[in-house]
Amino acid sequence: MKTVTNKTRAPLQVPLPGNKILRLGPGMSGQIRVEAAGHGPILKLIEAGQLEMDGGKASSTNGSGQSILPGAGGRGHGPTSFRQSKGDR
Repeated sequence: MKTVTNKTRAPLQVPLPGNKILRLGPGMSGQIRVEAAGHGPILKLIEAGQLEMDGGKASSTNGSGQSILPGAGGRGHGPTSFRQSKGDR
């Protein structure tokens, strides 16, 4: 996976292969497949300075080293599942 970052102060719509679009807000980043990195419209955005691409492989942590996997803890409410007792009530 490659990480692309919007370097403008406006939202960008990055066209991807297969008629898909990656929408990036100002200063935001997203991940694209390695095969999509050579896609013509992406290369044009990089050459224009609107988009920056960082090489790398898939990771389960964000830049601060914290896990971004779903259910990996963090703040907020606890688990929603609970066990009900069986029998007479």
